[in-house]
Amino acid sequence: MKAMSETANRGKATRRDIVVAASCGVFVAAMVGLAYASVPFYDWFCRTTGFGGRPQIAKAAPQGSDARTLSVRFDGNVTGGLPWKFEPEQNSIQVRLGEVVTVNYVATNLAARETVGQAAYNVAPSTTGAYFQKINCFCFTEQRLGPGERREMAVVFYVDPALAKDAELDDLNTITLSYSFYAVREPARPVADRGVKSATN
Repeated sequence: MKAMSETANRGKATRRDIVVAASCGVFVAAMVGLAYASVPFYDWFCRTTGFGGRPQIAKAAPQGSDARTLSVRFDGNVTGGLPWKFEPEQNSIQVRLGEVVTVNYVATNLAARETVGQAAYNVAPSTTGAYFQKINCFCFTEQRLGPGERREMAVVFYVDPALAKDAELDDLNTITLSYSFYAVREPARPVADRGVKSATN
């Protein structure tokens, strides 16, 4: 009788261990899934709200402008692995709220081969991200530069007049628009594809 009781207890303990192990496995899988999902969700959240200084993408120019002016500073950087020189044509400009402005950055490929870059961007202070509206920007697509190629890259933007109604930004005088170019690694083409391409050139 005692042996049967011990066997039953061991069976219950085994079942309990299996349930606990399965629960832990499900929890770990859920956490991994959330970790992967959090990156695109965070990116969407920043693009939608301007959180973290992410400028908004405008589809059209604003209706009217405001007399208030701000200084907009421009900053350009290149991360390791991309042999480019990248800088704004001018360091800063004065803009009226609602005024559509076009400014240029200049990128030069310092390598003796074609390279590809993609720009990441933000504005500071981060609280202005919801008001900084881009109509057109080189940062929307990958940029491909040939050996030694120099290219002007335009960004068209305005600062939303609604910023004037934000009491927390009453003392704001300057917004900094910053770009960082990073290298885009292209997948290697099979040798056969490279041979076909060279034969057709």
